[in-house]
Amino acid sequence: MNYENYDPCFPDQPVVDLYLPVWAKLPAFQSKPAFVWMEDGSSVENKLTYAQLNDSVQCISSQLLLPLQRGDTVVILCPPGLDLVEVIFGCQRAGLLSIPIYPPDPSFAQQNYHHLVRVLSQTKPKAAIAHQHYIASVREYISSSSSNRIFAEMLQNLRWISPDDIKAKTVDSNTSSLSYNGRKPDEVYLIQYTSGATGIPKPVLVTTGSAAHNVRTARKAYDLHPNSVIVSWLPQYHDCGLMFLLLTIVSGATCVLTSPSAFVTRPRLWLELITKFKATCTPVPSFTLPLVVKRGGVDKGTLPINLWSLRNLIIINEPIYKKSVEEFVDVFKSFGLNPSSISPSYGLAENCTFVSTAWRNSTGGDSDYIPCHNKLLPSARLASRHEEEDEDMEIVVVNEDTHEPVEDGIEGEIWVSSPSNASGYLGHPFLTREIFQARLGNMTSPFFVRTGDRGIVKGEERFLFVTGRCSDVIKLENNQETHPHYIETAAYNSCPEYLRGGCLAAFKISPKTIALVAELHQRSEENDRKTLTTMCEKIKRAVLKEERVEVGLVVLVRSGNVPKTSSGKIQRWAAEDRLVGGQMSSVIEMRMDSSESILLLPPRAISSNIACSTSKGEGNRREIEEGGRRRRSVTVGHDSFVSLSSSADQNRPSLLSLL
Repeated sequence: MNYENYDPCFPDQPVVDLYLPVWAKLPAFQSKPAFVWMEDGSSVENKLTYAQLNDSVQCISSQLLLPLQRGDTVVILCPPGLDLVEVIFGCQRAGLLSIPIYPPDPSFAQQNYHHLVRVLSQTKPKAAIAHQHYIASVREYISSSSSNRIFAEMLQNLRWISPDDIKAKTVDSNTSSLSYNGRKPDEVYLIQYTSGATGIPKPVLVTTGSAAHNVRTARKAYDLHPNSVIVSWLPQYHDCGLMFLLLTIVSGATCVLTSPSAFVTRPRLWLELITKFKATCTPVPSFTLPLVVKRGGVDKGTLPINLWSLRNLIIINEPIYKKSVEEFVDVFKSFGLNPSSISPSYGLAENCTFVSTAWRNSTGGDSDYIPCHNKLLPSARLASRHEEEDEDMEIVVVNEDTHEPVEDGIEGEIWVSSPSNASGYLGHPFLTREIFQARLGNMTSPFFVRTGDRGIVKGEERFLFVTGRCSDVIKLENNQETHPHYIETAAYNSCPEYLRGGCLAAFKISPKTIALVAELHQRSEENDRKTLTTMCEKIKRAVLKEERVEVGLVVLVRSGNVPKTSSGKIQRWAAEDRLVGGQMSSVIEMRMDSSESILLLPPRAISSNIACSTSKGEGNRREIEEGGRRRRSVTVGHDSFVSLSSSADQNRPSLLSLL
């Protein structure tokens, strides 16, 4: 269906919520679905049209302002679904500051509530919005809890509100014509926590104006419009998944949603939704492609797969390996996938989400041309010397020490200056100045956000390749550097039949020892010792051959032991803390020196072994704060050892244990 009365030149709105009444008043949009929710295994489509969504948002906002006041902070604990969509927009229109997070199990067993404690203590919300059954379970926990009275009191001090109570009301049709009282462009409307990939998650302050700019920039980059259909299973409460809710409304598009757990349980669901709804755009983390190739079950479902409609297969989560993309394209070309739809992209919470995409018509439609650097695909294309820079988005690769831009071909830290930049971290003034108010060597430059990501610009077309994270860089003895994902990839490729893809972590545990932790498939955990020993040897040889890096310690662990973020990123810092703290459920641990001699260690003995390792030091003592954990180097005479204190939150979201 075409929407001929859509004017692509209608004035952009200062906040995303103001797009809703614009669409809702257009006759062609009143019955057009804005969001569709699909449960796996159900043929029932739960829909919200633009008119329904606008009315619901107006109702929710008016009802929220009965117990609350404009400017109050609210934590949203709704699971993925249409209720969550309505509540997020309703809070913005009510002028509330919202923090959507995934609701932990209300039994709060297994220490699964650390992030909620962090949110409540840092943001001090007045209320929590959750479903009735969740609220009932929380109240039962409060009344019966004796193990954690402080946490129970934090929950008790909240005003608990159910979506049913604020949706089942009538709305005054004249209310929408009054002056807008929602969050203004310069006001913070959202606290978005960082993923936790490089440290304890930090609360990012996002204004409505920066969010609106961010999704308008993404709309232009992906050429989204009212005829676009988006399919997303990403978590709706964070980062890219949340951005696509806003992007849908700004574009006047239709977005088909399902839950992350539904996708992880049955990856074919993603392909079926693209086929059924003729999706033109879908955002996925980079691990999705090899997972779907391996477990997609293309020939097992009843619905034939057809991907001809896709115009943007947006790949997020760096690094993006060319090989995994090529394998996916090779498998699904025969199912209608156009290789030119592949859109490697880059984003981070500190810039709301979206920063750039590499394609943006830069390849001239040549589907066979895919630039590559050191096995990776690019995530941006910067302006060439003969082109004008995007007027409000500047991406620079900078020397981390001098803060001066580096020449093309030299790796450095990626800095971004844009109206999309968030305001800072809540309660972290020093980090806010350091990260959000960085300047180039020339003090007259605008403020930049330091992304903490490494990148390099290559070629005449100036493609930007995101190579890794600054804090994860491993320094080798020959003064060279490498990124741990290269070690992890080489290790996985040596034993793919035994190891879980995307569940390996490499890091340095002493000045001379690089450790690799790798999860085994459940069926591989009971292998005999000889098989496990052979696997460790193969891993060491493969990494040495592929990357010329000596791995001094290989630890094979049970499924679910390598910590990840909610979006599937490896938390190497947390893996290191767990390993040194003896908290890994290891199956076998092997230390190997450069002469290939092997020492078999008993499980859980590694922490004492690491603590006793010594090497020459510089005779000093220093403490470095790294993303919420403290690394302490202690020198006694000329001998030094490394000890790491365990972080406060190392629990991994339960759905990711299925990956």
